[in-house]
Amino acid sequence: MKILLISIGTRGDMEPFLAIGEILKEKGYQVICAFPEQFRSLAENSNLEFSSLGTKFIEMLDSDAGKAALGSSGSGFEKILAYVRLARNSTEINKELVNKQYEIIESEKPDRILYNGKATYPIIWGLDNIGKNILISPVPFMHYVRNHTHVGFHSNFGHFLNKLTYSLANFGLVTTTKISTKWLKLKRKISRKEIKNAPLSNKAIYTISPALFPRPDYWPENLKVLGYHERDKTVNWKPDKNLERFIANHDKILFVTFGSMTNPEPEEKTKIILDILEQRQIPAVINTASGGLVRPKKYNSDLFYFVSQIPYGYIFPKIYGVIHHGGSGTTHMAIKSGCASMIIPHIIDQYSWNNLISDLGVGPKGIAINKITSQKLEPKILDLFQNQSYKVKALEVAVKMKKENFREKLYKIIVE
Repeated sequence: MKILLISIGTRGDMEPFLAIGEILKEKGYQVICAFPEQFRSLAENSNLEFSSLGTKFIEMLDSDAGKAALGSSGSGFEKILAYVRLARNSTEINKELVNKQYEIIESEKPDRILYNGKATYPIIWGLDNIGKNILISPVPFMHYVRNHTHVGFHSNFGHFLNKLTYSLANFGLVTTTKISTKWLKLKRKISRKEIKNAPLSNKAIYTISPALFPRPDYWPENLKVLGYHERDKTVNWKPDKNLERFIANHDKILFVTFGSMTNPEPEEKTKIILDILEQRQIPAVINTASGGLVRPKKYNSDLFYFVSQIPYGYIFPKIYGVIHHGGSGTTHMAIKSGCASMIIPHIIDQYSWNNLISDLGVGPKGIAINKITSQKLEPKILDLFQNQSYKVKALEVAVKMKKENFREKLYKIIVE
């Protein structure tokens, strides 16, 4: 059986597919990753085949318009304008992405397609290949959940309006998919009704821990919550001796990262965080990652240690708490390691994770990247670092997460 994994987005969008790909490869299946070109090495390092979706999508996110949309510190109106500019610039890129998905699928002729919410052609392909395309979602609230809006709205507006947000999201998906059929100039006539019904009836797997997002008992059988799956990234990695020394010198450390998120003012955001930590003498490991945080020319090296990439599986068990952007993978890894956590959300699903972990009691509710100031952030960091109840709750949830094992069930649902 040949299984094609299609994922579009930042690195965090690739990781769930790579973890699933490794499981399927171990079972003897041929696995092909169709990702943006920038993630070729990730697939190849997992010994998975790779087919490129091109470079332009990630280049767009790294552009000034992309950074403004992901992490603008301006007003709400400026944020909306940034999204509008990004959408205007993305039409040709989206058209190219759809065509590349079509070409890869037509060339490979897979037996199964696993895809994320940003990939549209698998939905069209699935209309003639019933049961063979499966949505993989590392984020919650893509399908109706009582007392919560669709993930794009991250709130609770009451029963009627909550339901309406899922209808609006589905309308947007249908419209986008319908546009894709026009770009592809398909001979087959596809109705809006066909497209509307497909995502509701097809299999969907939420790669989320039930300890964080329990499966609603009123969901239909085609929707599953099958736990978080993580690759072992420490296999070919060794810590720097200076990092080991830094960790040994401090009893209680925070880890700060914005992961694959960028913003237009990384120096300013870094300074706000470092000034608070230094004033309160809180030691921290700072991960600059994709550039959302930066290493200043001068800083207190006794109190701060900078890294550009580091396996979370290594560092999280050694620290007290994590301040992060709220990506699904980082959220899971932090809590599974028993870390008190606070999210500084940048985009869409990260606001939902911010609400979830705050409601769960593993950390204080964080502040959006475009709203952080020293005055607003300092009491949040102190609460995270000093309120022992967050650590106790994180350790309690970690025990539950470590008992979860959905590998076999995940595999069977994909291939059966």
